[in-house]
Amino acid sequence: MGLKEIPLFSALTDRMKWLSARQKVLSQNIANSDTPGYEAKDLKDQSFKQMVAKSTGPTMNMSATSDKHIVTRESGEFRPKANVESYEVTPQGNAIVLEEQVMKLTETQIEYQMTTSLYKKQIGMLKTALGRGR
Repeated sequence: MGLKEIPLFSALTDRMKWLSARQKVLSQNIANSDTPGYEAKDLKDQSFKQMVAKSTGPTMNMSATSDKHIVTRESGEFRPKANVESYEVTPQGNAIVLEEQVMKLTETQIEYQMTTSLYKKQIGMLKTALGRGR
């Protein structure tokens, strides 16, 4: 039995994946802060209801078997969406507010550190329960 089969570790791992994907999207927003017409993107928040309803069975992935198939660039399980809550747009049509993006990036980093701390703490408790902890 692997750690991913334990629901708590699975949920923590999914959260870390989501936070990593969000950091990537926010970094792209910052990198394109001077690109005319670029709109800020963000990931859809994870919900507890979706996490519980998540299937644990085998998954199927799409694959391109012909040159006529369209392959999406976003292959991860999290998809970015356009952020419509931006309150400032430059004359070139760019809707990136660097301060807002940096705040979201910092928030994501803090949540990632908290999640990894919880993961390490649970590993320590598991080792203690098995008699291998200090």
